[in-house]
Amino acid sequence: MTLRAVIFDFDGTILDTETPEFQHWQALYRQHDRELHLHDWQRGIGTWDAFDPWAGLPAHVQADRETVHGQLKTAVHAAIEAGDIRPGVRAVLDDLRARGLRLALATSSDRAWVTRWLSHHGLLEHFEVLATRDDVARVKPDPELYLLAARGLGLRPADCLAVEDSLNGATAAVAAGMRVVVVPNEVTRSQPFPPDWARIEGYEGGVAGLLAAGLGEL
Repeated sequence: MTLRAVIFDFDGTILDTETPEFQHWQALYRQHDRELHLHDWQRGIGTWDAFDPWAGLPAHVQADRETVHGQLKTAVHAAIEAGDIRPGVRAVLDDLRARGLRLALATSSDRAWVTRWLSHHGLLEHFEVLATRDDVARVKPDPELYLLAARGLGLRPADCLAVEDSLNGATAAVAAGMRVVVVPNEVTRSQPFPPDWARIEGYEGGVAGLLAAGLGEL
């Protein structure tokens, strides 16, 4: 494998938006004597419309969905804004660029969401290509986002390494013909990733640890 680029997922991989979102939904369920199970929530991570959390809430909550969702969204966004990117991510991105590797993003989120948070953390300029939900007909686990990102870089999928946190995302990268490194977070750690997929538990090992896993050199 001639590695020429690294394509990152965003939510949960660079910025852990997924854990606070799950925690706030879980709290909402508990307010109404319901339980939101992680294994159900995980079905929707990294994709779109695969799991509807509203379906598990009482009818009177669903009837006031606009108000409840507005309050929930405000709380989740405040939690995300108060947090930081995942530890070690910035150093890894800087080191990849210093090594001459090109960077792209492939995300099932929309462009406005991604650019908002990348700009907030001063990372937008790190990425040559952003492939988002706005650009494709099918999001992950379909490979379309990763194939689009590779085309945007003018590279073959085989020349790219994907970095993902979720089963849906990693499945998309593998289907696109890329090697993948799974870097799970709190809410994706227990997903049933195939054992032959490279995995590291965080970015603390720096770019050397990421590349060693992705290139099978561990």
